[in-house]
Amino acid sequence: MKELTLREKVGQLIVAGFPGLDIDEQTQRLISDYKIGNIILFAHNVKDKEQVKSLCTDLQAKISEHTGHPALISIDQEGGRVTRLPKEAVNVPGAMAIASTGRPENAYAAGRITAREMLALGINFNLAPVLDINNNKKNPVINVRSYGDTAEVVTEYGLQMMRGLQEGGVLAAIKHFPGHGDTAVDSHLGLPSIDKSLEALAELELKPFQAAIDSGAECLTSAHILFPSIEKNQVPATMSRTIITDLLKDKMGYQGLVISDCLEMNAIQEFYGTAEGAVGALKAGVHLLFISHSGQLVMDAVERIEQAVESGELPIAIVDEAVEKVLFYRAKYGQVVNGDLSDTEKAVNQRAAEAISLESICHVSGKLDTVQRNDLDTIIIGSLPYRPDQASSRTSTELSFPAEAADFLGIQHLMTDFNPNEQEQIRIAEQVKGYSKVVVGLYNGCDHTGQVELVNRLSRAGHQVTAVALGKPYDLEMLEGDIYGLAAFEYTTMAIRSVIRILGGEAVPTGKLSLRN
Repeated sequence: MKELTLREKVGQLIVAGFPGLDIDEQTQRLISDYKIGNIILFAHNVKDKEQVKSLCTDLQAKISEHTGHPALISIDQEGGRVTRLPKEAVNVPGAMAIASTGRPENAYAAGRITAREMLALGINFNLAPVLDINNNKKNPVINVRSYGDTAEVVTEYGLQMMRGLQEGGVLAAIKHFPGHGDTAVDSHLGLPSIDKSLEALAELELKPFQAAIDSGAECLTSAHILFPSIEKNQVPATMSRTIITDLLKDKMGYQGLVISDCLEMNAIQEFYGTAEGAVGALKAGVHLLFISHSGQLVMDAVERIEQAVESGELPIAIVDEAVEKVLFYRAKYGQVVNGDLSDTEKAVNQRAAEAISLESICHVSGKLDTVQRNDLDTIIIGSLPYRPDQASSRTSTELSFPAEAADFLGIQHLMTDFNPNEQEQIRIAEQVKGYSKVVVGLYNGCDHTGQVELVNRLSRAGHQVTAVALGKPYDLEMLEGDIYGLAAFEYTTMAIRSVIRILGGEAVPTGKLSLRN
């Protein structure tokens, strides 16, 4: 470490992203001139397995050449609606779906499957699992990414996912410390604030994190959230030495790698500036800084950190401690052999994920009257998926619950707007008049209430309605009358196929909501 220049030290502490499927000129410069040693991949970097494998091989070669150390290549692969791996890979169900199976071993299996799929592509760092407790139903960004709304459920399932990833050979980052569950603001878009005392946090939000620390958590992500009762300086947890060093490291005993959430999120960029946020995060005790999209902001942050060190504003001892921590985990996880999974391994992973998905589907209300194949008296309606928040994966117009379910069952379908107004509701009600049974796919109708109003309108009109919540299960609480409700938690191909099996009578729903009510 003594042989490293300041530029080389700072480069170890940055995780950068880039816009395309290949290493572009600016990213090449970040690696060669700014000594950036770590990368984050998003859906826009992913085409197929062969492209991702080739990209990761190139990244490892270039980063090793210019920094002397293997790279940490990270990705958000939580499962469910937050997935980045290519379609040919096995993308497991998300957190709330897995917890609804009632079997913690499914979380461990999901971690092991995900680790195998990632390592086969050359990705060694997963920004998961989520240990936030979803104790605010209006939370716009966590919701089904959480295992549930109690510390016990989140702890039991989250730690199993963490263990599966770690034992599978992938660095796992628990997130978002000290808790992002009780917010009504998405930190990608604004600056949330949770005005709870440390005692109140210790009674709920901190419990899963403390359990994970005690169980050997190696990496933890900070939250861009204000905690004014704990940190008086009006800075979010990511920039708070009180929270990152005094609470997390000293009081809770955490000794692993601390990483920031992306410093380009509005909670940082708009209120503090990305470069200033980077300096503030290092001062707080964060080791690894994510600047996930803009190469220019990466360069700005590196230069600002260097200036802070040279002026004495940021002690070099803080930088050295962070570099030592990062290099330890780069050495431990950076040597990845991205060999293909065998056909047998692929098949085993796929069957396991499909079994977890089927077990996750919950019967919430009413009585199911199964849909017979080629039933002329049943129609399926619903909208295409849309991207509900900035954490979600890019959505595809190719995926349609009504079209896929109708095609499999040999019945009619009708597409709707994701938030139908009264005029459209009336039009749809007219179009389905000739059908006694209507299956409706809901996608976060609690946020776009036209969906829920349409379902209730059809129920009042005398149709036998089945409602499938393909996002937040809270949609089903807003339904009136004797409606059969299924919670599937995510608008994914795997979840849709599990629902189809239940609608067609091939399987029965065995999941139980991992929520108190």
